[in-house]
Amino acid sequence: MNAFRRPKWFVLFTIATILLSIAACGTTTRTAPIADAGTGTAAQQGVPAGQAAVLGTLEIHSVDMGFKPATLTVDQSGRYTIKLINDGVIPHDITFPDGSKAVANAGETKSVDVDIPAAGLSFICSIPGHAQAGMKGMITVATSNAAQAAATHGHEAAQSHDDHGGPLPTSDVVADPNAPAYQPYDATAPKRLDGTVHEIELVVEEKTMTVADGFVQKVWTFGPTVPGPVIRVKVGDTVRIHLKNPATNQVPHSVDFHSSLVAWNDEMTSINPGEDKVYEWKAEYAGVWMYHCGTSPALHHIANGMYGMVIVEPAEGLPQVDQEFVFVQSEWYLGPQGDLTSLEKAAAAAPAPDLVVFNGVANQYKDQPIQIKTGERVRAFVLNAGPNVDSSFHIVGTIFDTVIKEGMQLTRDNPGKYGAQAVDLAPAQGAIVEFTMAEDGKYPIVTHAFNFVGRGALGLFQAGDGDPKN
Repeated sequence: MNAFRRPKWFVLFTIATILLSIAACGTTTRTAPIADAGTGTAAQQGVPAGQAAVLGTLEIHSVDMGFKPATLTVDQSGRYTIKLINDGVIPHDITFPDGSKAVANAGETKSVDVDIPAAGLSFICSIPGHAQAGMKGMITVATSNAAQAAATHGHEAAQSHDDHGGPLPTSDVVADPNAPAYQPYDATAPKRLDGTVHEIELVVEEKTMTVADGFVQKVWTFGPTVPGPVIRVKVGDTVRIHLKNPATNQVPHSVDFHSSLVAWNDEMTSINPGEDKVYEWKAEYAGVWMYHCGTSPALHHIANGMYGMVIVEPAEGLPQVDQEFVFVQSEWYLGPQGDLTSLEKAAAAAPAPDLVVFNGVANQYKDQPIQIKTGERVRAFVLNAGPNVDSSFHIVGTIFDTVIKEGMQLTRDNPGKYGAQAVDLAPAQGAIVEFTMAEDGKYPIVTHAFNFVGRGALGLFQAGDGDPKN
């Protein structure tokens, strides 16, 4: 007898369980509205002439990046009260195609009256990035074709009727010849901050930025630049960050310092527009660290520009070199000109960024080579902010004789005289590399993942006059 043969009752029980599970997974909810004072005519209910009576109340819960239920069905068209119950930890709204909306902070319940036509009504959360992250839904009427489609296709039907989500993401963003010129990011590493306690103000900005020649995006930043300011301290220092989210901004933000030892639900919590908070941490470990916004969806906040570098030196400091620079590799997933970056592109299982850049702007150090002196010692602090692709940091024409990567160290005086040609960095990893240029010339700065070099991950060091023939 086959040892794996099951009794007939077990097979029947399993089939029944699977059928029940499939039935339970449908995405369309047939909603019996919560009754209001009645469902009579407007005159019977004392409703002003010309205004339809409210037929009932529909409850929709918002969670972090979703609605529950996302698809609802009512028995007849007409006017309904939509009650938004925010079970999430950040603000959400529910917005309808005519602009009607209810806005609820975490833990709040807000309502709005809407007219649901026979063809049904779509809704989204209009806070930037939230609809792209999945906050979309559909109310259909039982007797309409829309209801039949929703019952058959679930959430796909809801998305097909969504006409209030703003510009659709595109995979073919055309360069604008009239776009403002980009603002170069100074790659010179800052000096280490004096003292042992550092008060630092980070003000979140939501603004437009030219990220490559001809391409403008609406970005979110720490301070005026992407990446945010480089913070340089030493082991044992205390850093006190004053994070401010101005009331003129649209969305909550937060900050997460990888160089800190604090609970996620302590200093890293989000603050709404108009709020501020203090995030204090002590530098316990040396290295090159990332900081970034962690507000949901964190992928969108990082991809939209909210990241920066922290350098923590050993308590005794780093050896003196002639010049120091910082390079933060990151990706842009272009949305429409002047709009937010595309969360859909960034969230793809096989990421394909439109641009991969150093210090926020494509090819800026190719256009304006970084000047160094031949034979002098150079140190570069390197961070891969991602959010998705790896970096293989390489400088053509030289060898790294010193590498400190995530706590592992290659030193100049190693017995075998080993060197390094590239430093591999996954998203959120950092390194320190040191090198010299043997002769006058130009030395390309690249990621050796060469499919990204042509997308902006290219710069130049110019040693001396740049001409090796002189």
